[in-house]
Amino acid sequence: MTELPLSIAVETAADDHDIDKLHERTFGPGRFARTAFRIREQTPHERALSFTARVGNMLVGSVRLTLVRIGTTSALLLGPLTVEPPFQSVGIGARLMDVALKAAQEAGHRLVVLVGDEPYYARFGFKRVPAGRVTLPGPVDPARLLVAELAEGAFADVAGMVNA
Repeated sequence: MTELPLSIAVETAADDHDIDKLHERTFGPGRFARTAFRIREQTPHERALSFTARVGNMLVGSVRLTLVRIGTTSALLLGPLTVEPPFQSVGIGARLMDVALKAAQEAGHRLVVLVGDEPYYARFGFKRVPAGRVTLPGPVDPARLLVAELAEGAFADVAGMVNA
């Protein structure tokens, strides 16, 4: 594989339009109906913990983290993680994940939750949430509800509804 001249940077307000267009291309109009999207639209994402990936000046990927609560416990909701289709499967998503999770941990966050594919996210420390322990305010396939501890034991006594 040829190494791409990839740059990862903290997202800025100037990126909003390009990220919205990227989400439109990769997720389509159905994204507005997803439960995780409904939570994210209630509160702004944490810009300092959200990152873009560019090849040259072209935006090719993005990841966002949003502050939420699981019951009474502070956590982050990861997503969306998206990469332009022609640039998928070359490690851009993994680079974005590594940078975002490291930044979250360095900022003192202890827990990240997401709705996604366990086979992909397991390499970043995500595990399936035990059935019924955490709920979202809408339908979610329980096999896709995942959590990662950024501090050992952070998920030990956590349970409840995910809210913005």
